[in-house]
Amino acid sequence: MPIARLAVDIGGTFTDLALEHGALRQTAKVLTTPEAPEQGVLAGVRAILRQSGLQPSDIGLLIHGTTLATNAIIERKGAKVAFLTTEGFRDVLALGNESRYDQYDLNIVLPEPLVPRVLRLPVPERLDRDGRVLRPLDVVALRAHLPLLRREAVQSVAIGFLHAFTNPAHEQQAREIVQEALPEVAISLSSEVSPEMREWERFSTTVANAYVQPLMARYLRRLERALREMGLAAPVFLMLSGGGLTGIDTACRFPIRLVESGPAGGAIFAADLARASGLSRVLSFDMGGTTAKICLIDDGAPQTARHFEVARVGRFRKGSGLPLRIPVIEMVEIGAGGGSLASVDALGRIGVGPESAGADPGPACYGRGGERPAVTDANLLLGRYDAERFAGGTLPLDAARAEAAMVAAVGAPLALDAGMAALGVVEMVDETMANAARVHAIESGKSYEGRAMIAFGGGGPVHGCRVAEKLGIRRILVPAGAGVGSAIGFLRAPIGYEVVRSLYQRLASFDLPAVNTLLDGMAAEAAAVVAAGSFGAAHTERRVAFMRYLGQGHEIPVALPARTLSAADVAGLHDAYEAEYARVYDRPVPGSQVEVMSFSVLVQTDVAHAPFAGEESPPVATYPAPARVQRVRDSASGEAADWAVFDRASLSPGATLAGPAIIAEDETSTLIGPGWRARMTRQGWLDLTRETA
Repeated sequence: MPIARLAVDIGGTFTDLALEHGALRQTAKVLTTPEAPEQGVLAGVRAILRQSGLQPSDIGLLIHGTTLATNAIIERKGAKVAFLTTEGFRDVLALGNESRYDQYDLNIVLPEPLVPRVLRLPVPERLDRDGRVLRPLDVVALRAHLPLLRREAVQSVAIGFLHAFTNPAHEQQAREIVQEALPEVAISLSSEVSPEMREWERFSTTVANAYVQPLMARYLRRLERALREMGLAAPVFLMLSGGGLTGIDTACRFPIRLVESGPAGGAIFAADLARASGLSRVLSFDMGGTTAKICLIDDGAPQTARHFEVARVGRFRKGSGLPLRIPVIEMVEIGAGGGSLASVDALGRIGVGPESAGADPGPACYGRGGERPAVTDANLLLGRYDAERFAGGTLPLDAARAEAAMVAAVGAPLALDAGMAALGVVEMVDETMANAARVHAIESGKSYEGRAMIAFGGGGPVHGCRVAEKLGIRRILVPAGAGVGSAIGFLRAPIGYEVVRSLYQRLASFDLPAVNTLLDGMAAEAAAVVAAGSFGAAHTERRVAFMRYLGQGHEIPVALPARTLSAADVAGLHDAYEAEYARVYDRPVPGSQVEVMSFSVLVQTDVAHAPFAGEESPPVATYPAPARVQRVRDSASGEAADWAVFDRASLSPGATLAGPAIIAEDETSTLIGPGWRARMTRQGWLDLTRETA
């Protein structure tokens, strides 16, 4: 009998759950409990077990994703951190790479380092670029900093020395000294967290890991203990930002790899659906209660990267955040969700987000003490939600509170009634999301022509049509379980782990034995992490070299064979690089030398993806009668009219309807705008097509 698998995704507003047990599919959504997130998880687990008729002991695997690490960095609510670094380099965290995300802003605001200068402590030591010791670690100078660490009640220490990625000996020695004196303090080494060249990115990533490590380790251990106490003895895995799963022990050591765990699940969910529907070019649109996530998926795989920015001080401004050097699924995430708060600035412009009402107090219509209007309030006032049936009737909405908040914050300053103010808020958030999508496509060198949208999350199907219109997209898929799409994505993810190391090589003087030794060691490290949770499942290995022309600023990935390299492999690496370079940049640069900056090894279990399920014989079209009507104001025209409302659970394959209409379900609603048509497929997906320009 197949084991029951449960996925839990903690968002800023809701905690989503998805359970699979053979043919049984169950989903649930509960409010997040920010002060003690495990309480919301436990409440959701109890609710979904009650709905499914299962016991805690029936669960064979629990997969968890959370935005707690990201939120702690954004809100500056992490641990008190000290940073030990090579003498002369204490200000690398503040200097960065001296670039400016806005060249002409004389009052530019840069992100503040997570460690104040007084706790960035220099230690005399020095390695050269090959890892040879030029100056031994000054143990006396290091010990002299220990009284300050005690006096400042430091909770976590990051250690980052120059060139430690080639030789970790000094960092390891420093850890032993600090650990002996301060055994209760968490310690992060750059040679373990991010063993790559480029000091700013490596140091920033290590400090960020140290900043969230005590918080995340305490939370994960509390959750693990509480689950055991309720009788759920199944292993617990964490969703990584790169799309794989890992165990709690690894997550506690490297929590920085969890920063995009929830959004990564959504991208995996959309990629699985894209493969199953035969769509080669897709825009994944995941709008939740706090943020919206946009990801480009080509040929069934989301874009990936080795770098990420968190806590940007300039909205949509690349380079304005804290850099993290970790494997991630590449996407743009913006503060535009159902809980995003609306206001009017001094110039009379409506602004929405990034500040969010979250789950507590939540939007004004929740009736939990919120006094400022959010996107959910605007949607309610536009008639998009049924106040009594919201969240399956578990969270009735208060329209009067929503109206009062909207008039006070937006309507009165602009001399608008509640309905028109709500229209302005929704149009602004839709344009914000569409603009973020445009920027992301431009930065990726791609377009939206001929691309379909997969809309999910609590707000994705609500806003999908309007955002698609702004982007010129003419087809949208809304899958079953769209409201908890990220949680379902967790159930599709492999157990996997990626190791990245820097070892500078020129192809003209390639050190084959050294590279093979490095790659084999990386593969063994990744395989050991995977083996701890794969239960003997078959796995695959992917090796990559990050290469560039001599002196260029950025690298591109080139696939390597997953075995010991031969001289013939090295000879063919130049041609492979130039072919990939030409694919990305249109043409190679003949005669230029090529260098390898770093290597990556990914080990992950095999996952059976849903096969392409085309409808060779589409179900016979039927035209169902609506369950009721609602008065809705269209955000494109501003006109109010009666829209037909259909219950998704009652629609059978082949059911076809024309907009304007609403298809309601417990965890979200799908708006079918004027000029759009929706059809229910055999797989239970809503297939929306735009019929008019």
